[in-house]
Amino acid sequence: MSSDPILSVERIDVFYGASKILFGVDIAVGHGRTLALLGRNGAGKSTTLKAIAGLAPPKQGRVVLRGQDMAGSKPYVIARAGIGYVPEDRQVFPEHSVEDNLLIGAKRGRDSEGFWTLGQMYEVFPILAGMRDRRAGALSGGEQQMLTIARTLMGNPEVLLLDEPSEGLAPIIVQAIGDLIRKLRSMGVTILLAEQNMHFCLGISEDAVVIDKGSVVFSGAIQELRENHEVTRRYLAI
Repeated sequence: MSSDPILSVERIDVFYGASKILFGVDIAVGHGRTLALLGRNGAGKSTTLKAIAGLAPPKQGRVVLRGQDMAGSKPYVIARAGIGYVPEDRQVFPEHSVEDNLLIGAKRGRDSEGFWTLGQMYEVFPILAGMRDRRAGALSGGEQQMLTIARTLMGNPEVLLLDEPSEGLAPIIVQAIGDLIRKLRSMGVTILLAEQNMHFCLGISEDAVVIDKGSVVFSGAIQELRENHEVTRRYLAI
């Protein structure tokens, strides 16, 4: 992984009420790289992303973006600082059109940068261009996933958090989501991807962290994980 990460999670502990969910989790995401956060259901993947996004603030530890500790900041402050979060359950605005959903998410990035515009979005997501006037609630699950990713990118984030983007989708849609992530990676987008499907991540991620019962049990290159049969057998049930 990069020795100079744009985003680092440093020894965070997270509680839901009296229950401790994360135990000293460490993650570092290099600029322009794609890191897969892998683990079984309930391992703590989604909680880690929520902690970064400010939705489950850590009780201890740091969440550092470009050298600034964001742990404990409000979610809107973290979003404005450059973290874009795509939740597991998509959360489109169902009564609004596709284009309205995109415009709702639009904002300039840090230092008033604005790479992602409607025109740029429709080039990268041609499927959305053809349904820009369609009500978002009428889209399929895969189309809604595409829309949610595009809406988040309209906020011009520096780091994109994707929570289980392949979950519950047909194989052909999963392949399309994978192709999209590869395209974003080739464009230099920094991505932290929470997934339980290692095979989905093999062709789209460069780095990997495996989490189990709220603790990191592996951190390294995705190829190292592919070759580590003990870790994949024990923690990913492969």
